[in-house]
Amino acid sequence: MEDEKKTRSSCAISQSLDIIGDKWSLLIVRDLAYLGKETYGDLLKMEEGIATNVLADRLVALEKAEIITKEIFVGSKSKFKYKLTEKGIDLYPIIFEIMLWGSKYCEAMPQQIEFAKMNKQKREAFIRDVMKKQLKELTERS
Repeated sequence: MEDEKKTRSSCAISQSLDIIGDKWSLLIVRDLAYLGKETYGDLLKMEEGIATNVLADRLVALEKAEIITKEIFVGSKSKFKYKLTEKGIDLYPIIFEIMLWGSKYCEAMPQQIEFAKMNKQKREAFIRDVMKKQLKELTERS
């Protein structure tokens, strides 16, 4: 019998943080969603400098949580590309809101602050358009 991970509580926030509340998961989703990264090598080059073992661990955890899928890269049997699932795409609004919060209260880069200002007023349309594009790609892959 496979051991099931016990949750700390029945609180939805607590259970969500068990999946995506570490230092790296949302950054990986960000890079897949907004920066067009697809491979382990692409993700390894993230600005924040993730360690190889941490990236490998987080990719496995995100795949197990059904936030990403892993596919064989065309032309190479030993290289994989990672894609967001619908569950992963549903994290877009969360990432966007964290970016808005961070651009207001943290020392964000000027271009991030400008991006946040431009998109804050039209946040729903922006999020909807980005999610729609990703969902279209997801259905085309299926």
